[in-house]
Amino acid sequence: MSANSISMKWVRRNLFATPADSLLTLVILPLIIWAAISLLHWGISVAKWHAVEENLRVLIVGTLPAELVPRVWGAAVLSSALVGITFSALVTASASFTMASIVVLAFVGLYASYSGGSTATYLFGCMAVGILAHAVALKVSSLRKYAAVLWCLGFLAIMGLVAPAGWDRVGGLMMSVLFTLAASVLSIPLGVALAFGRRSRFAGVQVICTSYIEVMRSLPLILVVYCIWVVTPLLSPEHPGPDLVRGLFGFTLFFAAYVAEYVRSGLQSVPKGQVEAAQSLGMTPYYINRDVVLPQALRVVVPALVGNVLDVFNTVPLLFIIGITDFLRAGQMVLVNPQSGGYTYEIYLFMFTVYLAIASVVTFGARRLEAKMASGHR
Repeated sequence: MSANSISMKWVRRNLFATPADSLLTLVILPLIIWAAISLLHWGISVAKWHAVEENLRVLIVGTLPAELVPRVWGAAVLSSALVGITFSALVTASASFTMASIVVLAFVGLYASYSGGSTATYLFGCMAVGILAHAVALKVSSLRKYAAVLWCLGFLAIMGLVAPAGWDRVGGLMMSVLFTLAASVLSIPLGVALAFGRRSRFAGVQVICTSYIEVMRSLPLILVVYCIWVVTPLLSPEHPGPDLVRGLFGFTLFFAAYVAEYVRSGLQSVPKGQVEAAQSLGMTPYYINRDVVLPQALRVVVPALVGNVLDVFNTVPLLFIIGITDFLRAGQMVLVNPQSGGYTYEIYLFMFTVYLAIASVVTFGARRLEAKMASGHR
């Protein structure tokens, strides 16, 4: 079947399948095309993007002093390499993926060479390292096999790089991304422990874990973060800890409750016959849960856990309540500046595009993971 016939078949099935679909398509499609053309015209002919270019460093790393910026970019490069290795397990080196990578890398590289700014150069370096790590991991299977170990080691290295710069001084998009990675990684083991605690045969443990999960799920995240930020200095007046670490503590406790529910649903999907078979072999409950139940449960809930990462990223702007400068707050700081205050649409459209790009990458990874796991069950 030719490509044209496939395209026409897709158009008929998805846009003109019924008279109602045809009417909706004829109304909505011209509006979308008109909006896209208008936005493109504004972006090319009207918008003044120099406001974004001049404030790119504030948007990416916040108000961090210049001498400490390389530490944060080092953490960003390491994160890009880990993401590239992880995506190698989901996306193979197809022609379309390779072409898309080359186009994006060339665009950022041209912009970096045109602007001559260090921020654009660092961005180009991060993307290049991520794509290179993806290509290397496709050739070296051991990197994909030990991706979880590499993430743990990389997480410790990132903490070591960022800590001397000062947790409360890191801001902007870089803080949002690193904070999301840290909160997502730390909430998983706590969530798994809560899920098993909710199924415990000890009534006390079961009540405590169930109560914790239900209480956390009934509270708004902003209240949890603010309470922990306020209570910590009361418990330890001499060492209250950085604001960012207290915010991370609140995010971890909150999203661990949701991770526990995801994992609990995965635990319930494991057939009882497998547990009974393991018991008949003389395995203890610890080894049954570790070697039989948990791997199968995590296999089922991995897409939900990936979606949880997106939830963490989208709620990071709530950290403004404790004075943390995330990506959105950095944009508002730029607009407060009288020299950039008249470029509201440019700043917000840039942030919208970045948020959309990151969310699209995470969603794409989750879809690929679901497809890969579904094919493994067949």
